[in-house]
Amino acid sequence: MSGGRTPRLLAAAATAGLLLLTSCAQTVSGNAVSIYENPFTVAGLPVTSGPSGPRPDVPDSTITVENAEGTDSDILATNAVDDIQQFWAEQYPSLFKGSFTPVSKVVSWDASEDEGSGIRFCGDRTGGIPNAAYCTRDDSIGWDRTILLPALVDAFGPMSVVMVIAHEYGHAIQHQSGLVGDDTPTIVAEQQADCFAGAFIRHVAEDDAPHFTINTSDGLNGVLAATVAVRDVDPNDPESVHGSAFERVTAVQLGFTEGAAVCTGIDEAEIDSRRASLPQKFSDPDDSGELPVTEDTLGAFTRSFESVLPVADPPEIDYSGSDTGCSDAEATAPVSYCPSSNTIGVDVEDLAEVGQPETPRRGDILPLNVSGDYSAYVLFASRYTLAVQKEAGQTLDDPQAALRSACLSGVITSAMSVESGTTDLEVWLSPGDLDEAVSGLLSDGLAASDVNGTTLPSGFSRVDAFRSGVLGGKERCDARYS
Repeated sequence: MSGGRTPRLLAAAATAGLLLLTSCAQTVSGNAVSIYENPFTVAGLPVTSGPSGPRPDVPDSTITVENAEGTDSDILATNAVDDIQQFWAEQYPSLFKGSFTPVSKVVSWDASEDEGSGIRFCGDRTGGIPNAAYCTRDDSIGWDRTILLPALVDAFGPMSVVMVIAHEYGHAIQHQSGLVGDDTPTIVAEQQADCFAGAFIRHVAEDDAPHFTINTSDGLNGVLAATVAVRDVDPNDPESVHGSAFERVTAVQLGFTEGAAVCTGIDEAEIDSRRASLPQKFSDPDDSGELPVTEDTLGAFTRSFESVLPVADPPEIDYSGSDTGCSDAEATAPVSYCPSSNTIGVDVEDLAEVGQPETPRRGDILPLNVSGDYSAYVLFASRYTLAVQKEAGQTLDDPQAALRSACLSGVITSAMSVESGTTDLEVWLSPGDLDEAVSGLLSDGLAASDVNGTTLPSGFSRVDAFRSGVLGGKERCDARYS
């Protein structure tokens, strides 16, 4: 997401259990608990900065990896396998019958080789296959060390590789335990594996992994951003079986927040309950779902917002710019809210730039951000929610206001689905819009900021607040962030 704005982060006071962001060298521990009691916690863990990735001066794993060349990618992935296996040796007996058995084989390959060449993995040649996977045929896990893993590290940091390996190992756990079978829908298996990966990342965040550490601000944000990047891109493609970015992040957050046990309960019914009335496919395959940002479309969105979250005194919209000279709040580009004048100021040209679809650069393997029209419209919605909060007599310049903005933006987003039953809508949600919102919340955070544009350091918390509004409605926002 672009837009010429550098969001500020709310600093936590080092009192009453709140930790300064500069407290980097802290050992984090605890059980998976409610993430809502304190805006400066992430699923019950303190928000930390500091290192994320391999621990220094820890001996590398001695696990045998076929065809490995000892590259940085091989070492990173092998250490991940080692830590993940230790995690499941502890977790498995409490969730399933029997004891845990490590995978039978671990394989590395070179995807830069010509297609049709290279070693075989799961029966197929690996040349030209930049992937990581679990093979049920021989109970093996493998990865491409030359293209995929370096691309993940470059784009999202080393913990993104650990996340990917944890996901694939989740499939091994499903296979060993009998949790899934031949008739299990692929989306169920993928969502469970995402959830298992989230549970393992929680284990790392609690400082329990021998080879890795992760902070709960930028480090965890990168893991979630990597999950967004490898989402299903085309909802109309029958091969789209991993889930949207919104669905994948939801599954990861479930595992991180509630632990591995909750992952075993993910089934078709649970996934359908989360999908509810949200759009899944385009009715017209040629529809891009993109609606250019103009004064006319912003007016249509404003009237739709008023239908979803009506206020007695609707805010005025000033299209002359985001800086309205407000006396009681700072301007936030490209869109801001002024409480004293009850005005939303918009720089239409800059907001339209935020809403431009991401253009892949030559050589990119993974997109850094997922952007499109709703990247802009969700920012506009978040400033409208400040008018809703003002009318309710709520504070507008604290962390709870930031989370309410994200949550109420989720309420608006869900209600704008054509299947939601909301009347008087002039614009509707398209497949992919939720993914654009999630990506923006991770990379920028204005949609989860207070009236002065001050956001929280944890993208996890920002996304979770938005997700709460999408899935739980205004009642859940009021209950969690009042």
